[in-house]
Amino acid sequence: MSDLSGSDSSGLQAFLADASVDEAVFELRPDYRALLLAVDGITPGPSDESSEQLLQAAESAARYATASTPVDQLPHIAAWRDAYRAFGAKPQRTRNSVEALTRRAVGPGLPRVNRLTDLYNAISMLHQLPLGGEDLSRYQGPPKLVRATGQESFDTATEGEPVIEHPLPGEVVWCDNAGVTCRRWNWRQARRTQLTDETTSALFILDVLDPMTDEQLTIAADELVDHLKQLGPEVAVVRRLLANPRD
Repeated sequence: MSDLSGSDSSGLQAFLADASVDEAVFELRPDYRALLLAVDGITPGPSDESSEQLLQAAESAARYATASTPVDQLPHIAAWRDAYRAFGAKPQRTRNSVEALTRRAVGPGLPRVNRLTDLYNAISMLHQLPLGGEDLSRYQGPPKLVRATGQESFDTATEGEPVIEHPLPGEVVWCDNAGVTCRRWNWRQARRTQLTDETTSALFILDVLDPMTDEQLTIAADELVDHLKQLGPEVAVVRRLLANPRD
């Protein structure tokens, strides 16, 4: 379990200091960047009027974006479909998170889960980038993005029953010292680190490929932080950008 002690955010800074993206991932997509936000001091709670308004705005944005362009041809979604093909995944079968959310937004609507999950889903839609949120207190060691060996464990559920799966060799996965926390870059998160109605500290991962610019990424992150700071009187946020060292 991660140590988040320290009112000066030193625990959050220490956690992010050891986060990493393996060189093999950058070889696959040299344009990849990950912005990590470590957050503590959240007052947990169920979906509320504020999160509902955000979700409705996100659904409207998704409908507007797809009014004249098919979902799979939206620039940022198309980039992620190419990235999935690069490591052997079939994007029509395992959709990246922003594509899956967009299809839900223009169809049955985005899920209403809790105000923390609702918030990051809405920001993901409003800015068209994959955005994952996980319970930081459940991490065992730092977050690492690697290409899997196939031996790593992934805690998930099938038909409501808990099961342990394993990623395919070469698959891009986020993991910690205990196993995979998210498969296929941003496709499916593990049950172990999922956000709950009791989450008070969280890790948010903003996955970025061209054509999204660093300026657009900063705008999305700033909006997320602004909303997070409304979730408690003492919310602390530390961020770190992981990018290709050769750029």
